[in-house]
Amino acid sequence: MAVAAELRASGAEVSFLGARGKIEAELVPGAGYEIDLLDVRGIDRRNPLRAAVAVGKAVSGVGAARRALRERGADVVLGGGGYVAGTVGIAAVLSRTPLVLTEADSHLGLANRLLARRARRVCLAFPIDGREGERYLLTGRPIPAAVLSADRALARARFGVAAADRCLLVMGGSQGARSINLTAVGAFAEGGRAGERDFHVIHLSGERDHDEIARRLASAPHPERYRLIAYEPGLADALAACDLVLARSGGSIFEVTAAGKPAILVPYPHATADHQRGNAEWMAGGGAAEIVADDELNAQTLAVRVAALFADETRLVTMSKASAALARPDAARRIADEVLAAGTTPSGAPYMGIDRKRRTGT
Repeated sequence: MAVAAELRASGAEVSFLGARGKIEAELVPGAGYEIDLLDVRGIDRRNPLRAAVAVGKAVSGVGAARRALRERGADVVLGGGGYVAGTVGIAAVLSRTPLVLTEADSHLGLANRLLARRARRVCLAFPIDGREGERYLLTGRPIPAAVLSADRALARARFGVAAADRCLLVMGGSQGARSINLTAVGAFAEGGRAGERDFHVIHLSGERDHDEIARRLASAPHPERYRLIAYEPGLADALAACDLVLARSGGSIFEVTAAGKPAILVPYPHATADHQRGNAEWMAGGGAAEIVADDELNAQTLAVRVAALFADETRLVTMSKASAALARPDAARRIADEVLAAGTTPSGAPYMGIDRKRRTGT
């Protein structure tokens, strides 16, 4: 979405390709873009039968993607990794449409590994060993412009956090993270140290665990200054309002750094190629985060760790500055520039001589 906004601001026409039945079917039209939906699904490597069905759908999806690219008159395809991007990327290669890839994690996913050699440019969120050639460009991960422009005072007023109070943001991705959800409510509303809590908690639980967490919070001895939210469409206000983040270490850590927030990161232990640990180590190596292994997460130690950070003003400020130093707020613009460059000939004319607005399929 962030790259699409930059492309549109440059005069390009942008449409999306996504998976039928997934959240993009609602989010993309809601943001004012058209989308073509493909009947594809992720490959479940633990289940051979489901994997075979997914491969079959991907093969048939290539034809549907080629038709969509042709009907849209796409001059460039931008792939964001994942099974949809793999299908569409193959369609782009077969139709000789320039392809630009983005990788949000600290290793190349399967789709990007397969397509990297056929791409005009591969834009990396993190440095990746062995991916330093001319084809690869370190851009950072695109973030919504709202994260950079959010007003802290307005955000705090929205969440009921006084200007002088400390605030912890708990989140686990769009679906939530069960271990973080359960540990957070135990540490900051139910546990023995919860009564000593002198800071606010904004807890973005995700829909899956929300009702269970809400029931526990309702009967907890210390629910005061604990705000539970099932779903927040953007992180801008929540990040602006907080002083410390407890989270997984997926792609959202770039929004955390853009907001200049220190973090306690709990990498998802089953992430492909353990990439969330790599993401967390990048942020921790820059001095902006502490890492807690998922199997070591418990309410008592979490409460102690958060209290210690809030009690150490110097450490918190140092981590905040380090977080801001890691940020790449221009990532969306840089990727958009690569897309636009891929869609023109060396002379600067539109690719394939098409005399109209440049069109981009993402």
